[in-house]
Amino acid sequence: MNTDITVTIPVPTSNFSTEHVSPPTCEWVNSDVRILVVDDERLMRDLMALSLRRFGYDVEAVADGRTAMDLLENEYFDLVMLDVVMPEMDGFTLLGELRTFSDVPVIMLTAMNRQEDVVRGFELGADNYIVKPFNFKEVEARIQAVLRRAIHLLGGVAFDVATYGDLHIYNAEQRADVGGRPADLTPTEFALLAFLAKRGERPTSKEELLQTVWGYSGGDNLNLVELAVRRLRTKIETDPSHPTRIVTVRGVGYKYVAQPDLTTVNRSLGAG
Repeated sequence: MNTDITVTIPVPTSNFSTEHVSPPTCEWVNSDVRILVVDDERLMRDLMALSLRRFGYDVEAVADGRTAMDLLENEYFDLVMLDVVMPEMDGFTLLGELRTFSDVPVIMLTAMNRQEDVVRGFELGADNYIVKPFNFKEVEARIQAVLRRAIHLLGGVAFDVATYGDLHIYNAEQRADVGGRPADLTPTEFALLAFLAKRGERPTSKEELLQTVWGYSGGDNLNLVELAVRRLRTKIETDPSHPTRIVTVRGVGYKYVAQPDLTTVNRSLGAG
């Protein structure tokens, strides 16, 4: 099969050096981070693994979804770089099965730039999406953003439980209850909801959400915010087409509007 692959690698010379890329400030050592790369294209897989190792990561690279699933069921990884189009088990299928037992962060890699594919990836629980061709400076920035968010949610928050009307945020467990029912949220959706709720009714721009939740800026990536908000609304709104919780502020962005905790109100009325 003849496949044309364009890869832009941030190197100043033919020695494949990444010294000109300034490592971002972070709360971990890259050598402690284990990444699984899953891609059936050998050239892309080898280039990705080599580049990530140059950044200091501990990398395992495999060529198919079945092998990846076996590893994920039996070994620990901090992050998965997952190609979409693969034989036997494609990236979407693998991600769907993975989310039945693991919340490990996943960045999807694809040559497809169709919005429906991006939406499907996020619906299945992807944390980020990179369209080929890409440069590895961008890949490193997105990896750092995903890892920073995961660490923040696991231990870097100022409170363990926060309540906003009938919304209860359990930061340590990365889960939320809405109206007395658990919401089935991906890590990205949880981070987005927690940030908006904490901001209250102060509107937040898409640019600020992109920087805070995803960890990077750029007008070309604002669709990530829009897609995530749309998906989040389907999980927490009574009528997603007419949202009352995550409300669009025209010309600004979004805000979270707390809803009354009817359970508490009913208990109070009963006691009276």
